[in-house]
Amino acid sequence: MSTISRTLGYLRRIGIKYIGDTKAGTLIGVDKYGNKFFENMEEELPLRTRWVDYKNKDYDASQVEPLWHAWLAYTVDTPPQNDSLMATANARAWAVPEHRPNFTGTRGAFKTYSTTKPKINAWDPVAAPRQ
Repeated sequence: MSTISRTLGYLRRIGIKYIGDTKAGTLIGVDKYGNKFFENMEEELPLRTRWVDYKNKDYDASQVEPLWHAWLAYTVDTPPQNDSLMATANARAWAVPEHRPNFTGTRGAFKTYSTTKPKINAWDPVAAPRQ
């Protein structure tokens, strides 16, 4: 949440784009999904200087690449396109090559296998035929 003076200053500078947190900064890079990454070191509060503008407004936070996530979380100081060591990180054997959406709340969500007997049994009513 920004202060009123900072929000009005950003509105004057960049205009209204969409409803949300109003920020202005320099474009650092774009990932393969089309998400834009920004940084503003002068006017923002500490640890709020980096942010992502998702390509789709109905975004899923898992759509950020791991290397960009490390930059957003202040784990590394240089963005992925400027760091030669991070460029080789995409060649990991355990890394998923393509994005898989977050299946929480859907039928595809992870469900553990239960080996315990259920404590509640469903009642199955059986009606006797009339004579």
